Amino acid sequence: MRVNQLHPWPTSVEEAEAIQERLRLHVELTGPTEFTLVAGLDVHYHGDDDVAAAVVVLSATAPTGSATDGRAAGGLVVVEQVVVRGKARFPYVPGLFAFRELPALVEALERLTVTPDLLVCDGYGLAHPRGFGLACHLGVLTGLPAIGVGKTHFVGTHDAPAPARGAWTPIDLNGSTVGRALRTQQDVKPVYVSQGHRITLDTACAEVLRLSPYHRLPEPIRKADHLARHGDL
Repeated sequence: MRVNQLHPWPTSVEEAEAIQERLRLHVELTGPTEFTLVAGLDVHYHGDDDVAAAVVVLSATAPTGSATDGRAAGGLVVVEQVVVRGKARFPYVPGLFAFRELPALVEALERLTVTPDLLVCDGYGLAHPRGFGLACHLGVLTGLPAIGVGKTHFVGTHDAPAPARGAWTPIDLNGSTVGRALRTQQDVKPVYVSQGHRITLDTACAEVLRLSPYHRLPEPIRKADHLARHGDL
């Protein structure tokens, strides 16, 4: 698939922040509501700077499979997978963490032979200090709808959602809603969903629930995490 190279990779904090400030103007917060090919993206660190970036594309229209067969879960079947290994090119700076992972993730996306309808990223979108997290960045570079799904709370404030699956509360940052704390399973810790690009917050949360039939995290991210850690599914 094609990824637009809209900027060189930065070498300083100032360059990285300037890229985020410029590209965030291109984020769109409306878009499609139905998706067939869904890609999960995750990066695992092997040591301090050795990274493995994984992209797993699942079909959301296949017959329902077993939740334990490794290839199919809740009607989601793996159609392609790519893992890229390399070195992080940017230091760890809060709010700029995406620049450590983007080069390897972009390379992995470029190796795909199919183009997903939706990117589901292990990270954040609008729920970011400058409103431009990893999901926003990848969405703008690819032009694809993108969602950020964080495992932990990052910015803003929110109340605890009710214990039922599907319950949510808004994440507020400086008077604006930048995401939702969403309960994907009964009595399980919420995940933190934020828009990345070309999707509404309602659709993003509906997709996260649809893609989380058995576990706290959406299947595309779970499979990408496994691939990044172990090199296979």
